[in-house]
Amino acid sequence: MVHGEWSRREFFRRSAVLGAVTIGGPVLLSACTTTSSGNALEAAKSSKKIKIGIANEAPYGFTDQSGKVTGEAPEVARAVFKAMGIDNVDAEAVSFDQLIPALNARKYDVVAAGMNIKKERCDAAAFSIPDYSALTALLVPKGNPQQVLKFEDIAAKKVKVAVLSAAVEKGYATDSGVAEDQIVTLDSQDNMLRAVTDGRVYCAALTDISLKDVLSKSPGAAAEVTPGFDPVKDGKPVVSAGAFVFRKDDNPLREAFNVELKKLQDSGEWTRIVTPFGFSADNLPKPGVTTETLCAV
Repeated sequence: MVHGEWSRREFFRRSAVLGAVTIGGPVLLSACTTTSSGNALEAAKSSKKIKIGIANEAPYGFTDQSGKVTGEAPEVARAVFKAMGIDNVDAEAVSFDQLIPALNARKYDVVAAGMNIKKERCDAAAFSIPDYSALTALLVPKGNPQQVLKFEDIAAKKVKVAVLSAAVEKGYATDSGVAEDQIVTLDSQDNMLRAVTDGRVYCAALTDISLKDVLSKSPGAAAEVTPGFDPVKDGKPVVSAGAFVFRKDDNPLREAFNVELKKLQDSGEWTRIVTPFGFSADNLPKPGVTTETLCAV
């Protein structure tokens, strides 16, 4: 996923030079720094500063053309940390597949990138309570002549589908019977859109939020987004939910964050914050969906 025309790889190369950026401020030309090796909550409250990791993926967390870090996850993080008495939130951009390794290497204290809660990720780090839920959707040619609406249709009609590298949709596709030679892995949302409009693939799979975002930036594109759906695995629907990620030894920070995040969700303030990024109250975590249940899947 990208903002504008930057791919993950392009932004990663740039971020290696630019270093940390401050939410709401200009890019800081400084080297990457490590976070405190002690109690992260106490350190953040004492300094009134904390660092988050993003992957430059719109609309979840990205740097806009002015150099400001924004998106659903950074803006929610800002509100949560402000309620905790932590006013300054810095951000560091890394490639998506390096978000958890860099967290555990103490390059920052929290991943704020809309990361899906998955068992293998839970084995490496600790997730907050679910921040949002999202349906999966397909980007298809205008009019959807093949009437492909779900992964099972892709398998049955033997059309090609594009997925993002390191994203969950490839697994959803193969679990639904899509053959490996039907799947094309690409590195950005823009390239997925081009692959569909150029006819190199019939469709592209991602969250409905992401696909609507990329299409809104190319209003003349001959493509549309299908209705959202829950993928199916072993005959059961797979519920997707994203959350913030912490190191396993930072439970005090995670627990304090959870308290304030839940207050935002319950008060309606969460919905106000996320609406500019294509989210709505419909994307609030579904009742009964917990981090523990998702980590067990």
